[in-house]
Amino acid sequence: DYKGLAEGQSCRCTGRILEVPVGPELQGRVVDALGTPIDGKGPIDAKMTDALEKVAPGVIARQSVDQPVQIGLKAIDAMVPIGRGQRELIIGDR
Repeated sequence: DYKGLAEGQSCRCTGRILEVPVGPELQGRVVDALGTPIDGKGPIDAKMTDALEKVAPGVIARQSVDQPVQIGLKAIDAMVPIGRGQRELIIGDR
């Protein structure tokens, strides 16, 4: 809990990467960026956590994109086909 920190206090490094709670216990809850509940329904008893930052898997190890997505603009659908789950940058004049 960072709210109890004050200038001049000593601290120590845990060597762990920041983790956030994950799992079905979070369904239907409103949380902040660190997984702390802000909906007034009490604490979340999450049994699992996941690291906030991870190394992305290599291109070869990723699941292939095999399902096309039609965005509705014929010019873009024809010239820049996009697959479901694929990252794509489309730059326009606006």
